[in-house]
Amino acid sequence: MPVQDRKDPLTYKGAGVDISAGNEAVRRIKRLVAGTRRPEQIGDIGGFAGLMGLPTGVGDPVLVACTDGVGTKLLVAIALDRHDTVGVDLVAMNVNDLLVTGASTLFVLDYIACDRVVPERIEALVSGIVDGCKQARCALLGGETAELPGLYARDHYDLAAFAVGVVDRSKMLGPTRVKSGDVVLGLRSSGLHSNGYSLARKALLDPAHAGLSFADRLPGDPAGRSVGEALLAPTRIYEPAFAALRGLEHAPLHGAAHITGGGLLENPARALADDLALELDLSSLDLPPVIAAVAAQGVGVRELLRTFNCGVGMLLYVDPAHVDVVRSALAAIGEEPYALGRVVPRPAADAPQVRLSGASWMGGAVEVE
Repeated sequence: MPVQDRKDPLTYKGAGVDISAGNEAVRRIKRLVAGTRRPEQIGDIGGFAGLMGLPTGVGDPVLVACTDGVGTKLLVAIALDRHDTVGVDLVAMNVNDLLVTGASTLFVLDYIACDRVVPERIEALVSGIVDGCKQARCALLGGETAELPGLYARDHYDLAAFAVGVVDRSKMLGPTRVKSGDVVLGLRSSGLHSNGYSLARKALLDPAHAGLSFADRLPGDPAGRSVGEALLAPTRIYEPAFAALRGLEHAPLHGAAHITGGGLLENPARALADDLALELDLSSLDLPPVIAAVAAQGVGVRELLRTFNCGVGMLLYVDPAHVDVVRSALAAIGEEPYALGRVVPRPAADAPQVRLSGASWMGGAVEVE
């Protein structure tokens, strides 16, 4: 049947997908992405795929890859109509996972899915992704914006990213290098980061609990932030800390753990061999105000510890002979690590691998069951 022109033709835009808006969004973000270019990058964005060479000076390169999203923190951004920070979270959740292997990040690819393309909103989202890539010293090599009418609620969207890094095989971190006696240092978080938002929103916003609004002041916050500001605080990116340690003599960093979902109870053991355990003393650690406000709504200690980072976004497992050198290197970039504990032999195969104690808000020791 031949295609015929009609006075009221059916169009893609009429079905909910605006190609012109998509083109405008791409035009806006090209200038942002250019600021993340790395020397190894080949060509510019806009092709069918991004091209990246391996850096020189890596004797036995191992590629490291991961993927993650931002989760229901996006509902906070959507409710506040502020979209320029969650892109940092998107990069951080990927890059921080890469760092614990000893890798540095080469590039990130982003995926934005939405009910309709609003160029200004896409530009704001990508500006946050670019900010995160600059902090992580990696390229935003490409991405995809998908307009999916009918799949998402009006003005809702989702974010995902895929990151690739590289590490010299001889410098890989993890369970094969961490040993009994290693000292555990903690790097502070900026708050919730990007985990536990379903629980946090229920505790703080639900009328059956705190019943606060995004505009209300967060209880107990010395900075006087609103609930919305505290919930949107971007996830810290720990590339500067790891960069400060990569070139140290004696390779004193043996392993690391990114504290995400599962909190301080479940993540630390992921960097340990089965015959090792971890004893952490949290007496020097105060709960961030936003997590303390959530706890005040009746969230138990174990639930806090397995849901939130409780103030520690990254654990470092350090050779005890070189702790002072590591501390000095971190202090030089403005980090103030917590001395949290030590790696010890695991007394039995069925014994807990993580034991936490010391914090007054805990009310006693907590172990992984």
